[in-house]
Amino acid sequence: MSVAAQDTAVSTGRITRAFIYLILLLFALFYLLPLYVMGVNSVKPLSEITGGNMMALPKEWTLDPWRSAWSTAQIGVNPTGLKPYFLTSILMVVPAVAISTMLGAINGYILTKWRFKGDTIIFGLMLFSCFIPFQIVLIPMARVLGMLGMAGSIQGLILVHVVYGLGFSTLYFRNYYAAFPTELVRAAQIDGAGFFRIFWRIMLPVSGPIAVVCVIWQFTNIWNDFLFGASFGGTTQPMTVALNNLVQSSTGVKEYNVHFAAAILAAIPTLIVYIVAGRYFVRGLMAGSVKG
Repeated sequence: MSVAAQDTAVSTGRITRAFIYLILLLFALFYLLPLYVMGVNSVKPLSEITGGNMMALPKEWTLDPWRSAWSTAQIGVNPTGLKPYFLTSILMVVPAVAISTMLGAINGYILTKWRFKGDTIIFGLMLFSCFIPFQIVLIPMARVLGMLGMAGSIQGLILVHVVYGLGFSTLYFRNYYAAFPTELVRAAQIDGAGFFRIFWRIMLPVSGPIAVVCVIWQFTNIWNDFLFGASFGGTTQPMTVALNNLVQSSTGVKEYNVHFAAAILAAIPTLIVYIVAGRYFVRGLMAGSVKG
């Protein structure tokens, strides 16, 4: 029996495989069709778009819509383009992802290797937070940010996303660490290692797969968030809010080519994250699913 046959769960013939690949190809083309429309129309002059046939390739190629979307497009009352809002999103997303991932790792470590009375109740409450809709927490978050003096700031947005993402990150790391041998932790304790030394020297080095899952999940959710950014951003609005303000502007000519270019610019960071680390996503999810 060949190696390929041994690694395949279900044996299929060539005709069956060709049919499956054809169906998958059709679904992929259908899924990528909106991206194609956005891409080709973002490099067209506006006259070609308003003339119809948005599916056709450009007769005249131009990068002016991209330049306008990045630096000169009208966002609200300021012709700043998306550049300052892109930087705001980076300053918000990177710390929020790092902090929520690290806190989730510590929580998962405590809930599996340093168990205490009532730990299952605490984990259940944190798990329950994963199912709370965004809209329910708006008023409590606004009051907390107001009392802390962090309303309308990047620090406030970071705090909001860390708190809301903590339930998910804790769930990921808790399930991953549950399959890790507790005997290694006990052996380290016998050798004199303390809480943080065990975490830094034993648990964290083997947490790469689940850390990638957490980073991808958090990065995607935080970068694409609109509600928290619009509610708590104030003058420090993230990319998604600026994109909405650009597209929904009711003054002047609707520059659809600029809108398409801006939408692609807003999506590029998440695309890069999935392209670079996407293959580790499923691997990380499956790493803690089987014990032994």
